[in-house]
Amino acid sequence: MRAPGLLAASWAIARKDLAIEFRTRSAFLSSVVFSLLAIVIFYFAWDPTAVGPLALAPGVLWVTFTFSGLLAMHRSFGVEAADGAIDALLVAPVARESIFLGKALANVVFVAGVQAVSLPAIAIFYNVPLAGAWLPLLGILLLATVGLVAVGTLFASITANTRMAELLLPVLAIPFFVPVVMPAAQATADVLSGRPIAESFAWLRILLAFDLVFVYACTVAYPFTIED
Repeated sequence: MRAPGLLAASWAIARKDLAIEFRTRSAFLSSVVFSLLAIVIFYFAWDPTAVGPLALAPGVLWVTFTFSGLLAMHRSFGVEAADGAIDALLVAPVARESIFLGKALANVVFVAGVQAVSLPAIAIFYNVPLAGAWLPLLGILLLATVGLVAVGTLFASITANTRMAELLLPVLAIPFFVPVVMPAAQATADVLSGRPIAESFAWLRILLAFDLVFVYACTVAYPFTIED
């Protein structure tokens, strides 16, 4: 029987991870609760007379998504660390790059689910009009999520077997998140303020460039982070 190709193996691994999370829902619920709690805390600390909602909402949105996404990506390899299931993946007749891509794909879906709950909450709490901004905002979210997930998944694999994985993951990943979060927040601010999407093209090109670099570099680097 011939071994599955790169994309087929990646999809199979992603389906496996999503099926596990669908049965337990523990990581998803903890990420959603963290995200909503952060939104509420920012709301009660907000002085609307000093900062307008359209100026504050993009920052709240991306700070919330960044840290809730870290919770999601931490579980991508941690779920297999307890019983050594990652060893079974490593000896499977598939390219090791497919393990990374499968984990990253599952994390994109996972983070997108958290965003689907958090974005309406931000719109409600901060009275942000999203009626005419849904389509460009979804594009920004997708581009930024791909970059964040690529970096976060790589560092999650590196820290999965360490004693302080919960601490090491954000310490290692957040500096690499900055080049993605900054243009995403700027593009989000432009879209929410009602400016034409053409004014955000420069930020979107930066996001796309970082996505291409991070996805390629992390995919190539992943096999070297695993010990035989």
